Amino acid sequence: MSSTGERSTRTVYEEVQDTAEFAALRSRLRRFVFPMSAAFLIWYLAYVLLASYARDFMATPVFGNINVGLIIGLLQFVTTFAITTMYVRYANRHLDPAAARLRERVEGAVR
Repeated sequence: MSSTGERSTRTVYEEVQDTAEFAALRSRLRRFVFPMSAAFLIWYLAYVLLASYARDFMATPVFGNINVGLIIGLLQFVTTFAITTMYVRYANRHLDPAAARLRERVEGAVR
């Protein structure tokens, strides 16, 4: 209650957003997502630039009809799956438990 006796108009969600627990959860998410996204975008940009400007290198045969460009292109898929797996493990260990505690807090306050 405010000093004038009025009831606060803030929702439970707004109150949770102002907690240290929510800030820590958001920080943990960003510590994983931003660097991983930047690394993947740089990796993808390198592939595009190589395909555009290093055609001879990308056309270098490795074995049979398989060349460097095809291998690097397929590694883009491998990288995507690896990042997804890493994120799921990270979320299970670091994000989901904290999010569950916040969810319980919100659901308890809403009832």
